[in-house]
Amino acid sequence: MDGGYVRAALTDAYQITMAYGHWKHGRAEEKSAFEVIFRRGPFGGPFAVFAGLEDFLEFVGKFAFNDGDLAFLMKNYPEMDRSFFDWLRNVDTSRVVIRSVKEGTVVFPMEPLVTVEGPLAVVQLLETALLNLTNFASLVCTNALRHRIVAGPKANLVEFGLRRAQGPDGAMTASFYSYAGGVDATSNVLASELYGIPLRGTHSHSYVQSYSGEDLAKVNGNIKTPCGESRSLLATTLEHRRRLGWMETNHGELAAFVSYAQAFPTGFLALVDTYNTLGSGILNFIMVGMALVDAGYSPVGVRLDSGDLAELSILVREKLKAVAAEDPRYEKLARCTIMASDNINEESLLEMNERHHEINSFGIGTNLVTCQAQPALGLVFKLVEINDRPRMKISGRKSTLPCKKSIIRMYNSSIPKVLDLIVLCDQPLPRLGKESTFYSPTDLNEKIMFTPESLEPLLSVSYGGTGSGRSFETAEETRSWLRSQLEGSDIISKSINGSSEPHVALSSELREVALQVMKQELGTAIQG
Repeated sequence: MDGGYVRAALTDAYQITMAYGHWKHGRAEEKSAFEVIFRRGPFGGPFAVFAGLEDFLEFVGKFAFNDGDLAFLMKNYPEMDRSFFDWLRNVDTSRVVIRSVKEGTVVFPMEPLVTVEGPLAVVQLLETALLNLTNFASLVCTNALRHRIVAGPKANLVEFGLRRAQGPDGAMTASFYSYAGGVDATSNVLASELYGIPLRGTHSHSYVQSYSGEDLAKVNGNIKTPCGESRSLLATTLEHRRRLGWMETNHGELAAFVSYAQAFPTGFLALVDTYNTLGSGILNFIMVGMALVDAGYSPVGVRLDSGDLAELSILVREKLKAVAAEDPRYEKLARCTIMASDNINEESLLEMNERHHEINSFGIGTNLVTCQAQPALGLVFKLVEINDRPRMKISGRKSTLPCKKSIIRMYNSSIPKVLDLIVLCDQPLPRLGKESTFYSPTDLNEKIMFTPESLEPLLSVSYGGTGSGRSFETAEETRSWLRSQLEGSDIISKSINGSSEPHVALSSELREVALQVMKQELGTAIQG
């Protein structure tokens, strides 16, 4: 998903100025640890799906300032010591260690999703790219999963957002992580080519509008049947038209459908709302569809792109079933796909579900790829240790937790429930089968009782140190991992709009360290 911009200079100016400050005072090489967290679940829900890790690991592995970058910085910061730019020229990430949850992991607020350890100034220079590469990817992946949950497991979801996305890079990232998050296909040809995502597409209104009644006779080409015979699709279509008495449908639309069916006899899915969905579009589709069946093919279905989608889908399904009931030879029509693609979002999906619609495929564009309901996730990068000393931000709702930490996912099948426990890296694991007392990450006095039956550590070394290695490289691998977490588990709330049940807790050991740091820092401030 890199259009060529992801390099060392893709950073905020204050990363350069802070790195210079650390270098100037001999602190550039001090040992540090930073963590990535988010404080509130996106879209008002309790969870997010972490994504973008693979691009960040690739960025870290290639991190270097080129001559052009350094010349630009020297021009913009003439007050900086020239030796600093020599330091920048030689910066490398060989001493950086990254621990992270896997790409595609369902995560919750306040959890340390990524820990980056290394020389203070070097790690600081990685912050902006890390947040840039993970914020949008995680948001899109979460958005796709939420649409999948609302639409249900059987609905076919197609990402239609290329033309509405925020530029080419945004479009490619959105296509990749929409598929990873749960949609079934994309209309983005390049994303399909590069990432192996199934490709889907129909035709637009302009295709139908480009034909007029005068063109009907011009689409009288033959098609080959599966048996190799030649057949006039138009002649058969017109025979059905006369027999059914549907002589008033739009002639140009009929010509467009015949021509499209001739071009794609195995993939005939027609957009039926250009002129009149019920009075023309669906009737023209049925006539052409019957002619395809006569030729040995199976029409795919129709697409609705305007109007009351739920009501139209019900009426269209009734019409398809009625034709099939009248003549069993055309029973394939009753099973045709009904696709909807008019500004689909979570709210409209929920509304249509309540009305028991007949849609089994959705094309989702703007609301999926732009994350229109919430344009930013809010991942942040915070210092948690300096020279092995715990550090934390103490600022009300923006407070953070000190020290390098791990996440232990605890399961209890009898409730059933999943609770993520944030622990210090060197502390023992919780005892299985024993009810233990944990604490809320947002209120250190609030107790959470839980009896873990099994445990799953979520953080592993992704870069540097021993045992390092990438997690996933393809959208399909991320998609499979995400799906495996959801099967047979309540890892996410049954309600995508939040839950009063806690999803995250702190160990008592971590709580004690946090209280000590708060006492020390607030006490120092008061004394000062």
